[in-house]
Amino acid sequence: MPTEDFDIDRLAAYLHLSPQKVSRLADRGKLPGRKVGGQWRFSRAEVHHWLEERIGLADEEELVNVEGVLREHRGPEEAENVVLADLLLPEAIAVPLAARTRNAVIRAMVDLAAGTGYLWDPEKMNDAVREREDMQSTAMENGVALLHPRRPMPGILGQPFMAFGRTSSGIPFGGGFGNLTDVFFLICSVDDRGHLRTLARLARVLGLSDVLGALRAAEDIRAVQRVIAEAEMGL
Repeated sequence: MPTEDFDIDRLAAYLHLSPQKVSRLADRGKLPGRKVGGQWRFSRAEVHHWLEERIGLADEEELVNVEGVLREHRGPEEAENVVLADLLLPEAIAVPLAARTRNAVIRAMVDLAAGTGYLWDPEKMNDAVREREDMQSTAMENGVALLHPRRPMPGILGQPFMAFGRTSSGIPFGGGFGNLTDVFFLICSVDDRGHLRTLARLARVLGLSDVLGALRAAEDIRAVQRVIAEAEMGL
């Protein structure tokens, strides 16, 4: 069952690691798990959250590996690759994004998402994204924030998609880097694996040279879409 916990062997197979490596990581507190009857058990939701944190710190090689793991374990109905250009809907893009504070950015990004017709409860999404940012900012050192709730919210979404906004100047958004943030993505996912696959692919695209510069220079919606589509072709 998809909600069943992992044991050592099943988590090792899922992560493409040896059982010994998984056991050592768990013993050292590097993997979120608990012992039941002396045996390690790992919640799927907690494992996915752990992978999300690793994606934020990973380099290109690690991101490719994460994508490969998630692709191999995708469901029969899932496409082989996530396509960001398909997820980034034109009606969910704003350049510039009219917001000057953290909470105003979150509100504006959620409103963009609601404008697609695929987000049915903007207030619930707004609260969930703010709670996630309060817990740990998604802002990165490169001036990008990857907004999302802590867990996917399939009950209020018609389909997975992304929103994009770029403020006219950087704003303090958190992240602990002392820098300003001006590029914002809102990732709206309906399941954990889809969220991780989107996050890993987006991290790879944003790590390509000149992509952030091109996004900051994009003058309209079509230009933003073109930057993402052309960057994906280079992966």
